[in-house]
Amino acid sequence: MINKDVMPASKKLDIIRTIGRPTVRDYIPMIFDDFFEMHGDRQFRDDGAILGGVAYFKGVPVTVIAQVKGRTLEENKQCNFGMPHPEGYRKALRLAHQAEKFHRPVICLVDTAGAFCGVDAEKRGQGEAIARSIMEFMELKTPVISIILGEGGSGGALAMCVCDELAMLENAIYSVISPRGFASILWKNAEKEREAADIMHITADDLVSLKVCDHIIKESEGGAHTDPEQTAEYISEYIFAALKRNLQKGLDEMLNGRYNRFRTIGEFEETVPQA
Repeated sequence: MINKDVMPASKKLDIIRTIGRPTVRDYIPMIFDDFFEMHGDRQFRDDGAILGGVAYFKGVPVTVIAQVKGRTLEENKQCNFGMPHPEGYRKALRLAHQAEKFHRPVICLVDTAGAFCGVDAEKRGQGEAIARSIMEFMELKTPVISIILGEGGSGGALAMCVCDELAMLENAIYSVISPRGFASILWKNAEKEREAADIMHITADDLVSLKVCDHIIKESEGGAHTDPEQTAEYISEYIFAALKRNLQKGLDEMLNGRYNRFRTIGEFEETVPQA
């Protein structure tokens, strides 16, 4: 855990959108060994916005499911600017069930402004794919650790954040709607996304206080882009500790803990009905 800072969310937006900020294609070879990528959802096609496969983490076999962002225009076209289609979530779920079958922990690396909202994606069941991912990850019989690397926007991120532990890099944001979407709805002006970000309580510190996020992972000084290897080391240290905590749990303890984790998020009051 790091000390709470006063940096507004709009400044964190600048950091996580910095050209040169590490993506999953940078982190995976620095954190995991012998990563073997798997493709396709076995229904429609492979989605370049979600990368998944098996690897070793300090000798432990794991399944890695990650959302991909590019740096150049060509890279972003290949990964649809980090916005998954429904087949991406179906691929992720296929790999998660494979991990369950072979008793491998699942590591989800999240970085998306949101799921793709185009007509074709809707025709292929975008909402259903996200909802099914949320439902089935809740009952997955293997540990799930999710880490938000940059943007954790809307259902596109929620679909991969049903987990036993949720961590965020210190400059990451996470919300049920992107700041741009928030501003578009509230003020009918998407250009006010920075103003929206500052009132949405979406930073790692905000979400720890709201019991949405469990851990904050430190970044290198000035942001992950200043020293990607140092940040990867911090992520690796967290994964090691998280796996140690979760692999020793029994199945019932793990599933009940995951369920109760989501049942206790947020503030609420319980009242006794009057006779």
